[in-house]
Amino acid sequence: MTALSIIELYVFVLAAFVGYQVITRVPPLLHTPLMSATNAISGISLVGSLVAAGADHGSVSTYLGFIAVVAATINVVGGFLITDRMLKMFKKEGSKKREVGGEKSANLPASDEKSARPKS
Repeated sequence: MTALSIIELYVFVLAAFVGYQVITRVPPLLHTPLMSATNAISGISLVGSLVAAGADHGSVSTYLGFIAVVAATINVVGGFLITDRMLKMFKKEGSKKREVGGEKSANLPASDEKSARPKS
């Protein structure tokens, strides 16, 4: 093993340890926003894997790049599906977007709109 290989192995093990520690300490409330950020990072890794697959450094590099493209694509698509599913859990059933004027005040004349609002 060369000195460079030992440093690369050290960085890999350290990154795996820190990543595990960070992910296990995320509270459930922050999970959805962090998933969105992770999906953006996975999109960047997808671009990098496309570059690795397209570079002509040999057949092994191309095969590993292809595997990286497939894995990153699954990660991005799965992340967006999970995030969308979690965001749907926070929506109220039967809720629709409100119209600007609202249904009740749209039918009233302009002078009656103020009297239809509750006084505070």
